[in-house]
Formats: sequence, structure tokens, C-alpha cells
Amino acid sequence: MIVVTGATGNIGTPLVRALTGAGERVTAVSRHQAQAPDGAVHAVADLADPASLAPVLAGADSLFLLLSGDLHALGANPVDLVGLAARSGVRKVVLLSTLGVVTRPFGRTRIAMRELEDAVRGSGLDWAVLRPGGFASNALWWAGSVRAQRLVVAPFGDVGVPVVDPADIAEVAAACLLDERWNGTAHELTGPEVITPRQQAQAVADALGEPVRFHELSRAEAKEAMSRSMPGELADDTLDILGSPNEAELRVSPDVERVLSRAPRAFAEWASRNAAAFR
Repeated sequence: MIVVTGATGNIGTPLVRALTGAGERVTAVSRHQAQAPDGAVHAVADLADPASLAPVLAGADSLFLLLSGDLHALGANPVDLVGLAARSGVRKVVLLSTLGVVTRPFGRTRIAMRELEDAVRGSGLDWAVLRPGGFASNALWWAGSVRAQRLVVAPFGDVGVPVVDPADIAEVAAACLLDERWNGTAHELTGPEVITPRQQAQAVADALGEPVRFHELSRAEAKEAMSRSMPGELADDTLDILGSPNEAELRVSPDVERVLSRAPRAFAEWASRNAAAFR
């Protein structure tokens, strides 16, 4: 049995479907009650409280570990989740990390994630680590303004990175969970090309079959908007990456193709598949 955390998100949902489609027994874990994809069992657990995951891990063979806010929740120690998995009899952990542990290793979030990576590697379990860069699905931040005004508002309109489709992350995760060839490996996951926000807006327009205007924010305007939903320190960190990506953040990784034996999906494909969100 495979336990998938973050199972109702844009990576967890296609991952659960891929695993159940392969005939695996899956427990789909989220913080709140939700409908699990067909073929999976749903369980509620809060990863900031490892004890809540203990009943879910009983009898599990493998764990897909995805943390977001849980990484910094008050009193949380995500490393405890790895020890809990080992004590529960789990034999393999696939961890969703971030490319930033390689490209910008000294930020607070990335230091915490590096510690979690180290715990996974030192656990004595089989493991794999996934390090995606920016997500194509971050474009959903624009969905409201595109629906209302056919407008994308973003900073650094002509500065791009090779954003990755979450469906590709899910497929790589499934491969790592099911195929022993990928035990003990780390994968940097990107899309097939560098693409700017302005180009992403055009891809959304093409998917809709209607024009979409682009308005470029200044860094100060973008920080003010972002600070409404995240700490100012994190907003600055994000804007540093978006505005001045370093060479490692611009690199198109071969790892999606190496694992899946096909090229990563382009942003235009993601936009076409998710056009309904922008209508």
C-alpha cells in the first residue's frame, strides 16, 4: 500500500490516479476531508502533527511525502515524519523537495528542506528525491483577472524560467515509487524550455482563443501584492528568483525525459489542459 500526502493538490491528484491506474492500493492523505480519486481510500492527517499520520502509515509499504506550510508550522519537526515512517514499516520514501536546495541553498525554507532530504537519505529506507523548479500551475494566480478582464498582471514580464507541469512531477513520482531503478536518486524537474510571464500569458490566450493583455508590475508593486498572502521575507526571496534567475535556475534539466522516456510537457500543453480555469 502506498500513502500519498498532499493528495488533493495539483501533484497529488494525478499521482493518486496514476498509482491506482497501475493497480496499487493507495491511501490519499489531506488535511481536510475530501473525495479521493476512484480506487483510493481517503484519510485526514495534519503533517505538522506527525502523530496524526501514524494510523495511516500502518501497513504501508511506500510514502510520497509532500510538505508545504507544514515545513514551518509552529512546533512542527518534519524530520519526525521520516522516523515515524521507518518505525511503521514503510520501506520507501519519495520526497518532494525543491530545486532551490541546489540553486539557492541558504534560504530558510531551503535549509529546512535540505535537512529533510538528509533525514530521508540517512533513514535506512529506499528513497528518491524530486526537486522541481517553478510550477506551470502558478499561472492559476492569474485566473481571476483573466476571467474578469482578460488580463495578466505580473512582474518581470520578459524574464523566464523553465517551469514544469505538475503532471510531469506526478508521473516521475509514480515511477520512483513503483520502479526500483530509481532508488537512491535525486531528480531536478523542469519544463522543456525557458518561458517568460508574457509568453505564458500568450499561451493562455491561445488556449482560450481570445486576446489576453499583459500588464507588468514593478518589483515594489509585486511585493506589496504578494505580502498580503506571505511573509515579506518570502516575497523578496521569490522576487529575487523571478527577477534574477541564476544559471542553475535557467537550466533545462534532462531528468523528466530520463525517467519517463519522453520530453517534458510544454507550458502551452498545460494551458490548453487547464483553459477552463481561465474562462
